[in-house]
Amino acid sequence: MTLLAVIRHGPTAWNRERRLQGRRDIPLDAEGVAEVAGWKLPPAFSSFDWVASPLVRARRTAALLAGGAVGLAPVLIEMDWGGWEGRRLAELRAELGPEMAANEARGLDLLPPGGESPRMVQRRLAPWLAEVARRDRPTVAVAHRGVLRALYAAATGWDMAAPPPRALSSPAAHLFDIAAGGRPRLRGLDVQAFR
Repeated sequence: MTLLAVIRHGPTAWNRERRLQGRRDIPLDAEGVAEVAGWKLPPAFSSFDWVASPLVRARRTAALLAGGAVGLAPVLIEMDWGGWEGRRLAELRAELGPEMAANEARGLDLLPPGGESPRMVQRRLAPWLAEVARRDRPTVAVAHRGVLRALYAAATGWDMAAPPPRALSSPAAHLFDIAAGGRPRLRGLDVQAFR
């Protein structure tokens, strides 16, 4: 088993506005940079391999935390929210009503127009997880909420049609054991609150 610690990027203005960011390359705001700079990581993380999503909010978070080289893992890019990017869930629910409710009830197969589903995110993560297991080096991945939720679902069997068995906190490290072949297993959520 290979240890994978996943950390969600620091806050952006769109996070504070509760907008779906998806692939939009929204940077950390000044408040987000200051918050990440104050996070305290477990000392063991300093010896782990570090990778980040290519989006600037994840790259900047990783650079602030790692204190050294951080590789890019394009597969860690956020879920594509398609035509919903920049929108708020509350607005979409009010505007689309039963159509939105039916789409959300699809769980892993929720599909924004022109976007990707959480199940699609799981499929794109699978070869990368197999590579993490093959390298057999503890790894920190700085990614996004959609990626983290898809990984959590793959590790636990959560179908995403109902609320998660346990909410994912941020900022925190969420730990997964990656078996040979890339199968994730949950080791622990919210293992390290950084404040």
